[in-house]
Parts: sequence; structure tokens; C-alpha cells
Amino acid sequence: MFARSFVCSCLIAVAVLTAPLSQAVARGAPDSFADLADKLLPTVVSIATSQTLKPGNAQPGLPKLPPGSPLTDLFKDFLEPQKAAPRHVTSLGTGFIIDPSGLIVTNNHVIEDAEHITATLNDGTVLQAKLIGRDEKTDLALLKVTPKKPLPAAKFGDSDHARVGDWVIAIGNPFGLGSTVTAGIVSARNRDIQAGPYDEFIQTDAPINRGNSGGPLFDMDGNVVGVNSAIYSPSGGSVGIGFSIPSNLVRDVVAQLRAHGTLQRGWIGVRIQPVTSDLAEGLGLASATGALITDVTPQGPAAKAGIANGDLVTAFDGKTIGDSRALPRFVADTPIGKTVPVDILRKGKKQTMRLTVAKLVDDKPARASSPQKAAPPPPKTQSRLSGLGLSLAPIDNDARAQFKIPGGIQGVLVTDVSPDSTAWEKNIRSGDVIVQVAGQSVRTPADVTQRIEADAKAGKKVELMLVNRGGDLAYIALKLG
Repeated sequence: MFARSFVCSCLIAVAVLTAPLSQAVARGAPDSFADLADKLLPTVVSIATSQTLKPGNAQPGLPKLPPGSPLTDLFKDFLEPQKAAPRHVTSLGTGFIIDPSGLIVTNNHVIEDAEHITATLNDGTVLQAKLIGRDEKTDLALLKVTPKKPLPAAKFGDSDHARVGDWVIAIGNPFGLGSTVTAGIVSARNRDIQAGPYDEFIQTDAPINRGNSGGPLFDMDGNVVGVNSAIYSPSGGSVGIGFSIPSNLVRDVVAQLRAHGTLQRGWIGVRIQPVTSDLAEGLGLASATGALITDVTPQGPAAKAGIANGDLVTAFDGKTIGDSRALPRFVADTPIGKTVPVDILRKGKKQTMRLTVAKLVDDKPARASSPQKAAPPPPKTQSRLSGLGLSLAPIDNDARAQFKIPGGIQGVLVTDVSPDSTAWEKNIRSGDVIVQVAGQSVRTPADVTQRIEADAKAGKKVELMLVNRGGDLAYIALKLG
């Protein structure tokens, strides 16, 4: 289950495509979806999985009783550990055929951890399915069945042509009922529901429920424009908010799974953060666009190309970076070894770098966030930056020991933050280290104070700080005055 009551694993979401791909002309609602449904139903299958769960922990053992106690037999009957038999559990989902030879696309969460997978065709034929490959990051999986004759297959459409308001239909297996057709429109595009690093879901109001995950979202030409993956549902049932993985993303992932059984993604060695309106003002930008570099991996492709912390990426390989979520997707889709131009904005000046994309080996966070502990006593030497509600101190050996600051981190320590301050609202906390102010490195509280006072006198409205928390860097924009 995703955050904010996003339900997956047995859900369907609808995405839509415009009328003919070659046109941008809106279509009215059809008199009936029956002809289209008759054509598409044979391409959709019901997925059933099973696995064996090992017995859980037995009940508590016998309590200590005096020898010969009459309660011994009683407790033995009720509390002695029982030998529990393994449990066989099943789950249901949906998939669709993409090749007459028996290749089937579904969601990864539908078949994850499954020991046995079967696909039931629209005519009732049940076939054993083999897992070809799966990708957790996009929640997609590719299966293979061996039919006695060629199967009807669905075709991928161009999800980039899907427009808000276009009609779409979803076919799936809600609650195990089997082939079910629902219709709706594309409600929104490029939704980020925090399901993975490459979120760009199509949102639809087509009714979908548990069991529809992995099913296709069709446009009015009968092309697949999405794979239904999740719904927003406080109750667990359809409330008209479903999400579908765009077909253009699905097509690329499936092609790699088909060829290699796994994914090979591009990597350039940077960490980024979104550009908010405050950050845009601090950077002197006209609008909050692009991806802001907060850290660069030493000897990585970006570092070798000369890209540095604080650069704003505005385009990658000729593609405009509208927001920070676009950059990881573009990089991941770029062929390994390809050299591409990267447009950046550095201190207000446009530059173009060229880098060679490497293979992503592991993009999991290097550090897991640990539970917050009570703040240690602040260092004795402090400086109060009252205008921003910050108390600052130099980083000495005592401060490093108290706040567990690694030796490689340099800057100015935040020892206290006023709860009613702008800094508190921006989530600056005790133990954070201010590394830069307005692009200049700082080492003492006086460095921070002087830089801020100078910028305030110059009429600057927003101060841009680079803050290190537990080894992770982030830019924070604070309003002055």
C-alpha cells in the first residue's frame, strides 16, 4: 500500500490516449463500447499466484508450575506449542498479452514472491506462466505462457498523446470476478504518488478495484496507453481516482525484460532536489523549473564533465527539464555509454557540458535514516542570528562528538532554531551544518552573519543556504527581513 491510502497489488488505474494518434482532434463519447470491448477482451488475462507460508510462531510455552500441579494438564492442552501446517495463500491480478507467442505484461506486485503463476484466458483456458523478468522500480513484470495456438495480442499506443479529458476503457479482474470492462476519462497526467523514482502516472476516473492491477488501459483506437497499477482509496474501493503507468515507459521496460530479463539504466552520479518558488527567487530564476544539483559523486560521469554542486540542470540530451522528476527518467532511459549534452545554469550563466552516461549499479540510499534522538547540549560558544531564528556555533571536536558530525564535513553548526522562525518552517534543525551561504563556503558563525547582513543591505529578499544533515546536502531558501 502506498502512502496517503494508495492501494496497489489488486487495483486498476485508467489512462487515456487521444483519438487517432495522428490527430489531436477530440472525440465525443461513443454510443457504445461494445465493439471495442469484444475486440480487446481476448487480449486480457486473469493472473493467479500462490505461495506457501511457513508456520508462524507457536503459542507461548507452559508456565513454570510446581511439580505435580493439577494445572499442568490444563495448560498443556491450551498453551503447549502446536505443530502448525504450512498455509497456502493465493492472490489475484490482471495481465495482458503483447505477443501471440504468449508474452504477458502485469504488475510486479501481482507476482512478487509467487511460487506458482497461472494465466486464465478470456475463454477459460488456464495456462502455467513463467516469470521472464521483473522491475521493482516501475512495478512491471513480464510472463510467458505456452499456448497451443497463437494468442490475440494487444498493441502499445503512444501515451504522450493522451490528453486530459480523453475517453479510455480498462479491462481487468476485480475481486476475482473475471473479465470486467469499465470506462472513464483521463483525469490528469504526470502524477507523482511516491511509488518509485520514475513516477509519471496517468490518472483516470474509470472504476477500478482490487484485482485489476496489471491490466491494460486502452484508448478509443484499442491501443494500450497504460498499465493499471494503483488507486487512491480511503475505503479500499474505487472512488474514481486510479493510476496507470504510461505505455511509453512500459514499452521500454518490457523490451529490456524481454531481451535481458533485467533492467539496465543510465547513471550520471548526482543528487538533485526540486526547485521551489523560494529557491527560484534565491537563484534569480524567472520560474521554478529545472533540477538543482545538491551533490556530485566523485569520479562519476557528472563530476568528470565538470558539473558541480549548485548547478541547475535545464536540459538533458536535448530534452527540457521541466521539473526535477524529469531528470532521473531521462537519465535512466539513456543508453549506457552514450555521450550527451547537458545544459546548466551556473551563477546565472548558461553553459553546456558533455558527459558519458554510465550504468546504474545501485541507486539505493547510501545511508538509512536513523530514529531521531534527543538533541545533545549545545556547544558553549554560540552566536545568535536573531533575524532568522538561528543559533550558530563553530564545529570543534566537542561539537563533532555531540552531534556525530564526520570529520569530512566543514561548515557552521546550527545549535538551536526558534519554533516561530522562518528557519523552523523550512525544517532547519539542531545538528544541521550550514556549508554555504549564497554560494560561498562558511566556516564560522561570523561568516554566516556577515554574508546575510551584506545581502540584506543590498536588497536581497531570499538567502540561499546549502545545508548538510547526516551527510545529505540540500539547498534551503530563507526569506530575509
